Amino acid sequence: MKIVIGSDHGALSLKDEVKRILAEQFKNVEVHDVGTFDLKSVDYPDIAEKVCGEVLSGAAERGILLCGTGIGMSIAANKFKGIRCALCSDVYSAWMSREHNDSNVLALGGRVLGFGLAAEIVRTWMTTKFSGDERHKRRIAKITALENK
Repeated sequence: MKIVIGSDHGALSLKDEVKRILAEQFKNVEVHDVGTFDLKSVDYPDIAEKVCGEVLSGAAERGILLCGTGIGMSIAANKFKGIRCALCSDVYSAWMSREHNDSNVLALGGRVLGFGLAAEIVRTWMTTKFSGDERHKRRIAKITALENK
């Protein structure tokens, strides 16, 4: 599986920790980092565009976005048709975002999550499969219909 990851300057250290967790615990996962790579201020919508572009093109199966709170990244990501970005600050939300909503992008806040909790969220999001239940498929289809209006 290929994951694309990106952060702004507010979550650079958490992005590095997430990359470490992915490398150590998911040997079958290739991670493509689209930046940022230093603490110079960048605009999070630019990073969201890169990550979502790779997910939508099929270059990556899923994406992970990080900013100070995760809020800006999740808002920007969800502007892209076909992206279902979940901002998660707990393990249960990460699990449900995959099982019920088939999220394809995870947003995390570097200034609101500690490394330990973020690692648990990422592990849960990475290992949880979409249930495929008809009611959840129906709801995702309705989200897609809203995007097409």
